[in-house]
Amino acid sequence: MTMTRRQFLARSALCGSAAWLATSMPGRILAASAQGKPLGIQLYMVLKAYQDDPAGTLKTLKSIGYTEIEAIITSTAKTLRDQLNAAGLGCPSLHFDSLGIDPGIEAAHTLGSQYVVSSMLPSIMQKEQAAKGQNAPEPTYSLDEARRTAEYANRLGEKAKKAGLQYAYHNHHLEFTDVGNGQTFYDVLLKETDPHLVKFELDCGWVHVGGKNPADYFKANPGRIPLMHAKDFLSTAGGKDYPGAELGRGTIDYKPVMAAADRAGLKHCFVEQEGPFARMSQLDAARVDYAYLRPLR
Repeated sequence: MTMTRRQFLARSALCGSAAWLATSMPGRILAASAQGKPLGIQLYMVLKAYQDDPAGTLKTLKSIGYTEIEAIITSTAKTLRDQLNAAGLGCPSLHFDSLGIDPGIEAAHTLGSQYVVSSMLPSIMQKEQAAKGQNAPEPTYSLDEARRTAEYANRLGEKAKKAGLQYAYHNHHLEFTDVGNGQTFYDVLLKETDPHLVKFELDCGWVHVGGKNPADYFKANPGRIPLMHAKDFLSTAGGKDYPGAELGRGTIDYKPVMAAADRAGLKHCFVEQEGPFARMSQLDAARVDYAYLRPLR
């Protein structure tokens, strides 16, 4: 696959396209899994494998040691729920960008998820403005836009709370754009969203691309970041395309990140790797990522 997850989500947000959802490790690693905290995977990472063989892919993820997944819905939530039940995998979190908040809430209830997550809200807001016939310029990630995004996120959070769920915002690198007064777009979101309505899923790889240290955000915001994506890149220097790297083979040392995350109250950690998968298959990459991260979790 050559399309990054960020490009995939942008296409879903701007074009309204339907989103696709996103052997065994040694016994000693499986034993560590039973003793340690849950370790999950964003199923978009193994999208091609899942499309080719849903049941087999989920069974393989379980055999590697993953105990939960973060979903992007494909056909129906019920189909995915049944597949996950058969594989023995949980689904505590669901990304609803391509669905919308109301269908996302319904899907989360079907899956038994606690968190509903979205990203790229400036692009979603732009799309909604255009649909109403209003002027809809490209997102700029300015201070004013950060404040509007925070207000929008609060509304999503309120709707999720009324449905018995928790809303969380997932970042990419543009959220770390400087908006003045020594703060970033992301800092404004943290400050101007209601802590009870809006939590955050920190994508540590994109934080790093944005020039920041993910450990610093965990340390400064205890209780606000219950979810995270463990992601890495081969290089963050120059260009607009960032080739994904297996954990431990890129640019981020996750030992201090995981220590800070756990102290800050992290609940769920999901491995996610961007393509292209030129060095190895998606499932082989999932094995490498698990083997690196499991001892840190």
